[in-house]
Amino acid sequence: MDNRQAIGSWLSGPRAAMENAGVDFGYRGEQLGLPEHGPGSIARPGRRLGALAVDWGLCLLIAYGLITQGYDTATGNWALLILFVMSALTVGSVGFTPGKRLFGLRVLALDTGRVNPLRALLRTVLLCLAVPALIWDRDGRGLHDRLARTVEVRI
Repeated sequence: MDNRQAIGSWLSGPRAAMENAGVDFGYRGEQLGLPEHGPGSIARPGRRLGALAVDWGLCLLIAYGLITQGYDTATGNWALLILFVMSALTVGSVGFTPGKRLFGLRVLALDTGRVNPLRALLRTVLLCLAVPALIWDRDGRGLHDRLARTVEVRI
């Protein structure tokens, strides 16, 4: 066996090399008891980023149109504050933001199903820091979801 196949290439990564060696990782969300496809399955990264883009655009539009008199650094800061408030309130009450609803996503607590306001606040603080949202586990959950014990699923 070629050592390069055992290590994996930089394109495929170590997971692909392990799968080629016969290791079964299962599907995303299997360890959490979620279905593989359809409603209740783990939200894919494309939908999550699309929902975040819609939410960010909406917050920029609100900041630009209602608070600042033009686009500058203050507009971005206000938009981040609006995103924080909007996300904490909407995820903590109905389980989704406008962007998540548009893309058919919902945030659920792992143990109870409904996200309480404190978990939503913790998740939103970590999301606004950006770094925890960029670190994902094998189920596709960001560090912000793991720490808040939540999961983002398809509706």
